[in-house]
Amino acid sequence: MLAKRLATLAPSATLAVQAKAKELKSRGIDVISFGAGEPDFDTPERVKEAAVQAMRRGQTKYTEVGGIVELRAAACAKFKRDNGLDYEPADVLISCGAKHTLYNIFVALLDPGDEVIVPSPYWVSYPEQVRLLDGVPVTVATREASGFDLDPERVAAAVTAKTKIVVLNSPNNPTGAVFSAAALEAVARLAVERRLWLVSDECYEALTFEGRHVSVASFGPDVKARTVVVNTCSKAYAMTGWRIGLAAGPRALIKAMTDVQSQVTSNPSSIAQWAAVEALSGPQDEVAKMAGEFDRRRRLIIEGLNALPGVRCVMPKGAFYAFADVSGLFGRRLARGAPLATSGDVTSFLLEEARVAVVPGADFGSDRHVRLSYATSAELIREGLARMAAAIKRLT
Repeated sequence: MLAKRLATLAPSATLAVQAKAKELKSRGIDVISFGAGEPDFDTPERVKEAAVQAMRRGQTKYTEVGGIVELRAAACAKFKRDNGLDYEPADVLISCGAKHTLYNIFVALLDPGDEVIVPSPYWVSYPEQVRLLDGVPVTVATREASGFDLDPERVAAAVTAKTKIVVLNSPNNPTGAVFSAAALEAVARLAVERRLWLVSDECYEALTFEGRHVSVASFGPDVKARTVVVNTCSKAYAMTGWRIGLAAGPRALIKAMTDVQSQVTSNPSSIAQWAAVEALSGPQDEVAKMAGEFDRRRRLIIEGLNALPGVRCVMPKGAFYAFADVSGLFGRRLARGAPLATSGDVTSFLLEEARVAVVPGADFGSDRHVRLSYATSAELIREGLARMAAAIKRLT
């Protein structure tokens, strides 16, 4: 018999959509995928060369559990350069991707029954990881009218005696929202007053298109002392497969997370770590260039989505996702077909009738929406939108 905890575990909807799209493509069916949560750019050559040189130097053995000191120092320099945050290498943990980083945090902090506030819509792994550890995810809705900005009043109303953590994700997956500085500071003050931990997932920091990214840990020493900042090389440097995640926070908590990691994975790939040193420390020109291209695609896909009958989408301010409200399609149907009633129905309809893959919003906390990643070429975005338009026209 499998462990009881698996009864509530839901597989990743994003990975399921990617797998279905790949399966169709392997059968020769032309599918345009808006499902992937990874940049379509290649890892910069300077980063790949750093990995090659590390192998040639023989740096292919175990490293310190928490990462080589050179990478932890590079992470400290990055946090100072980009966020104005002062950390020392002992305050940093390197893990096997940000998802692993988050799991280390939850293992180190949560006891059974502890509550974790998760603003909704949310990245699918937050509540699933909390449930795996017998914690209780408490979702707090954001308002689409505000661009899905964080709502401090709703967060405050959700706090109970069992609340242990508030998860913040800005820029946000799946909405692309960039939480306002005022909302972040209000929740930061709440965390200090109620002695809550803040887990700030800032993996899409480099893809902030309007204004400047603000880390919640920058609102003062008292806030920083209760915050774990999570980042990664995956998005900014197109290094999703290298699996390098970063955590910076209070030293005692970082040590506890390192102890957890020592018994689960030990160190991340030594070669990937040396590549990450170059990514964080070297020229950042590629990051700005990639962000500029994503900004152009953002405008293209949002304009196209809002031109589709029954679909509307607010303009995201960051990341590379569009979270489109498709509830205007509910009740419509193909001839002799059942009416569309859920985000899953719309996802299936678009895959089967338009050969376009999107991710159902139900898995992110809203069954009125679907998520589209515009981490693909402008040409494919245009073609995908045209296919969607043609398929929607066949609905009655």
